[in-house]
Amino acid sequence: MGSKNCPETPRQKMINMMYIVLTALLALNVAAEVLESFRVVNSSLLQTLDAVEMQNAQMYLSFDQAYAENPTKVKDWKEKADAVKQQSKEMVDYVSTLKDELVKYSGSKPVNGDNELTAEDYSHVTIEGDTLEIGKVDDLNGPSEFLITQARASELKQKIEAYRAFLIETLGDDNEELKSTILSELKTADPKGNLKSGKEKMSWESEHFENKPLIAVLTLLSKIQIDVKNSESNVVKYLYAEIDAGSFKFNRLGAMVLPNSSVVLMGDEYKADVILAAEDTTQAPEIIINGRSAEVKNGKATYLGATDKAGYFKWSGLIKYKTPGGIIKSYPFEEEYQVVQPNVTMSATKMNVFYKGLKNPFEVSGGAIPNENLSVTMTNGKITRSGNDFIIEPTELDEQGRKTKVTVYADINGERRLIGTTNWRVKRVPDPVAQVAQQTGGNIRKESMVIQDGVMAVLKDFDFEFKYTVTEFTMETRDAGGYTSRMPARGNRFTQEMKEALGRANVNSKIYIGDIKALGDDGTTRDLDPIVFTIK
Repeated sequence: MGSKNCPETPRQKMINMMYIVLTALLALNVAAEVLESFRVVNSSLLQTLDAVEMQNAQMYLSFDQAYAENPTKVKDWKEKADAVKQQSKEMVDYVSTLKDELVKYSGSKPVNGDNELTAEDYSHVTIEGDTLEIGKVDDLNGPSEFLITQARASELKQKIEAYRAFLIETLGDDNEELKSTILSELKTADPKGNLKSGKEKMSWESEHFENKPLIAVLTLLSKIQIDVKNSESNVVKYLYAEIDAGSFKFNRLGAMVLPNSSVVLMGDEYKADVILAAEDTTQAPEIIINGRSAEVKNGKATYLGATDKAGYFKWSGLIKYKTPGGIIKSYPFEEEYQVVQPNVTMSATKMNVFYKGLKNPFEVSGGAIPNENLSVTMTNGKITRSGNDFIIEPTELDEQGRKTKVTVYADINGERRLIGTTNWRVKRVPDPVAQVAQQTGGNIRKESMVIQDGVMAVLKDFDFEFKYTVTEFTMETRDAGGYTSRMPARGNRFTQEMKEALGRANVNSKIYIGDIKALGDDGTTRDLDPIVFTIK
């Protein structure tokens, strides 16, 4: 709804023109006839104010009735309208109070039974309903002092600007024409000066209230109240019209398909809901699926697709909906779903076997089934999830794979489905080999041997991060006289006695290292094969 749908009435146009003419006459002479004309215009404005107030009250009654019939649909718009009503009332009441204070400031007296007013007298009815007889309707000093000197006009300007900004914000991003109308009606910009004509630049406050007779200022304040009520009326009419327009957004209307899943297992049920986005619950659409009219309940129809064989399947349809203007519009849609056979792929990340005492990484793939919908259980051990994968920790050795079973389940449409089971072997971690200077025996140069620190336990060709540490060993050497020295060690390092014996070793003499024990990360101790070196 633009400004062309809420134009000024001929009566309002006439009042505006009369006020302009009378204001111009003030510059020439404040004659009694001019003052009387202002009284007539002000009286007419007050009557118009009452008429607009009644019109707005009718709009609010329409809002109440619409809300009673459909609270969900009307709630947001009614809340905005109620806010406009409250802000407008506060603005009009503020101007009424300002008029009351101005009349009292310029001099007045209450009307009682002994002081009845005639048609020629000037009177003012306060916001409380009391009647005041205006002392000097041509008073020029009082209004200037009250509104300009005491800055009440500046305060009024700020109130108008705040009210205007509130209405613009209420309209949002739509209806630029109506916004333009509101900006024009509630304009508070300072008038421009004209150097050629000698007209000095002045403020909005001075233009409207400085050196103006009391009756003219009262008339202007009444006109501001009319402008507020007219703006209120235009915005409220727009909000009321948006009750239907807001529930029928052309850029949001369309077919929406809500399947329970786009991938289903063979034999399961493919189910999808078809709805009209932003659908009005007061009017049910007609939904046609694969050429046949479907039953509509609560604004949606349900389609059940076949799942007796694997593959991709397409289905389509049409939604017909009647617009608020009575025009039937059609919204086509097309959807696809996939039927797959249950399958699962399971693999140990490192090897095709589990190792006792280790955290074995384990990957599972359910094909088209999302990984987060998969769960894994096993016998002979425990399983924990690690990101998208799992960690397998076997409990007992199972070299033949007879008692270690891994089972995979999938969560499909809220049901736990078995999709695969496999048997796995459980082995212990292989034994390491003993090494000195990265050698497992054989010839070694004396200068290389004497600089070594000890015996290492090395696990060859094993993909896991697993290590052994030598905990004890024995070294035997034979001197030139044929005497054999046997030296034990705790830990993996050569003792001082061993290093001295290695320093005395002759070429071609034998170094025997045996009784080697190594402790693994899994807590088990292994006996390692001895190693023999020949000094060269």
